[in-house]
Amino acid sequence: MPPKTKFDREAIVEAAFEIAKEEGFAGITSRNVAKRLGCSVAPIYLNFETIDDLIKAVVERVFALSDELLKKQDGSDLFENIGKASLVFAREYPVLFRELVIQKNPYMASYETVQDALVEAMAEDENLRDLTYEERRRLLLKMRIFQTGLSVMVANGHLPSWLDDQAAEELLMEMGEDILRIQQIKQKEKGE
Repeated sequence: MPPKTKFDREAIVEAAFEIAKEEGFAGITSRNVAKRLGCSVAPIYLNFETIDDLIKAVVERVFALSDELLKKQDGSDLFENIGKASLVFAREYPVLFRELVIQKNPYMASYETVQDALVEAMAEDENLRDLTYEERRRLLLKMRIFQTGLSVMVANGHLPSWLDDQAAEELLMEMGEDILRIQQIKQKEKGE
């Protein structure tokens, strides 16, 4: 009888991650993971108390992957890097993007938590420090609406054929600059 193959926690998370990339988090079941690994469900339950625990480990891996994508961006500021990383994530992991961004789920922090941190970070930018908290918050929402919409188009393969990956990034930056420029014009008019 051949020796039994041992599957460690990382191998199980990797198999579940591959399933999530193809089917979403709902595809992560003990049977699907065991089938992917070519084993019984026993190694899964030796390493994870429940399937929910395994799904949480996969979500952590996805967030670590998102952080890596963000760090790889070489834009001039945080917002450019976030936008570009979002496009890359949507392009490379469309099922996960749709599941995490488009669908309501328990895995993402509330928008308000993320928003508050970004609005505070915006106050450090010399172009934005004169804006009130409310103005920065509205500006962020406008940028996020466009960035999310463009990323959804990428994830769903709905970009026009004449818009390649580089042009999509350029469009994202152009729209961000336009939104910022409009805000600055409003700020100037308000001051007059």
